[in-house]
Amino acid sequence: MNLKSRGLSVVRRVLGAGCLGIAVLSVATDRAVATSPAGSRPNIVFLLADDMGWAQPGFNGGNPDLTPHLDRLAGESLRLSQFYTHSVCSPTRAALLTGRYAFRTWMDWRTEDFGKPSYLAKLGLTLAHNERGEPTRRIHALDTRERTIAEALRDAGYYTAIVGKWHCGEWLPEHLPMGQGFAHQYGHYAWGIDYFTKTIVHNAPARFAVYDWHRNQKPLREEGYSTDLFAAEAERVIASQAKERPFFLYVPFNAVHGPLNAPPRYAGLDVRDAMLKCLDDAVGRIVESLEQHGFAENTLLVFTNDNGPVLESMSKPFRGNKNTTFEGGVRQPCLVRWPGNTRAGAANDGMMFVADWYTTFITLAGGEHEQEFPVDGLDMTEMLFAGKPSPRQEIIFEVEGSVRLPTVRHGDYKLMGDLLFDIRNDPGETTDIAAEHPDVARRLKARLAAVAQERPSLGDKPLLMDPPLPYIYGQAENKDPPPWLVEAVEKVRETQPKEWAPGETPWPQAPKTP
Repeated sequence: MNLKSRGLSVVRRVLGAGCLGIAVLSVATDRAVATSPAGSRPNIVFLLADDMGWAQPGFNGGNPDLTPHLDRLAGESLRLSQFYTHSVCSPTRAALLTGRYAFRTWMDWRTEDFGKPSYLAKLGLTLAHNERGEPTRRIHALDTRERTIAEALRDAGYYTAIVGKWHCGEWLPEHLPMGQGFAHQYGHYAWGIDYFTKTIVHNAPARFAVYDWHRNQKPLREEGYSTDLFAAEAERVIASQAKERPFFLYVPFNAVHGPLNAPPRYAGLDVRDAMLKCLDDAVGRIVESLEQHGFAENTLLVFTNDNGPVLESMSKPFRGNKNTTFEGGVRQPCLVRWPGNTRAGAANDGMMFVADWYTTFITLAGGEHEQEFPVDGLDMTEMLFAGKPSPRQEIIFEVEGSVRLPTVRHGDYKLMGDLLFDIRNDPGETTDIAAEHPDVARRLKARLAAVAQERPSLGDKPLLMDPPLPYIYGQAENKDPPPWLVEAVEKVRETQPKEWAPGETPWPQAPKTP
């Protein structure tokens, strides 16, 4: 085992129910299987939508004409009704990859935030300038000392591939997917590409577009709509797999994240509906590919979402949206299908957090739980596959030092800043009960304060992105970009505004918190 996997000072995680060595009774479709799924080494396919609202898919009350494949998958899956993430995309991805709350890795701050003065000010930092005096971005990414789920599964003998949006570092090679445990990479590194041109609209503090489309960390020239291209690549990865070796395929879509680009074949629909329907098509293609190549029966397939939608109306019946820790920002649809281990059409109300997949996947793979940093993810093997109660009683969504309100869910209660809600009886968070339960509010505030002390030091972030406005993300890839790429980027930049009113930027300002 390499040093990054094991760590120089080893901490052994105390696992909850479902740990290795404890036999569990798995719930099958119509019979009990008296063997534990722990160590059974299924293929794992993890599909992650981006900015999808709770109420958008048909199985949660949305328009069924837009999501027939997702609705079919829901009928074949175990549905989790209390599955939670962080409230923004990058923190959720980091928690999935490391099994750790985002504040522990400073990934509650996105990479692009370190080029935005309003975000930097909240950290006591100023906008950096390179040696030529040009304003530029401080390098921020998932620390390479962190062990990722790709590394853990690779060390357990899995083939690992990412097809989609990374958003855990876009510049230095060690911060890109193939430096963090993935044998295959396809897609984009940063926050949100144009679905056609494959460019990011800005590289804050620079205000112009950057190309962001790669295969195995090389520039890729490819026509087509990104959601469709992700589906096609996932099909290729699945088709290339051999039965003798399990695989982990992570497909973090950029859909339905902005910009609002409608696929041409659905041009007659509302643009958001068209993007959702195209996402549904892609999920259907991946599910079909698993069946076509004989992997469906031995594959744990998960579909979920990274954070709430931009529009609160898409979160109904929950309150809030993306970038808030109301339920609409952090509670996500989640479908889990593993024939013989999950029951079709069943539901589970146990509390689960996105970091729990890290520990659960390692258990299923028969992998190693020992590592340098202790994890927050709990083993959900028995909850998911044996119908046992969830071992999770608490989720730390945010702590002091984030741009969002410190928030904790403990049992039925959720404290969000000074607001206290009873989630079990008031999932819509309509009534603040802090005045009625001051003891609960005090206890949870004390808990948040204590956990905040566990945040490591950020440091001064001395590494800078240079040049401030690259043609393509990836330091090595930008050293000698091919002529076609330079031409494509310049064409996009020609269409962008050249002047801005004082105080205006192409990126949103940091959210204001009380």
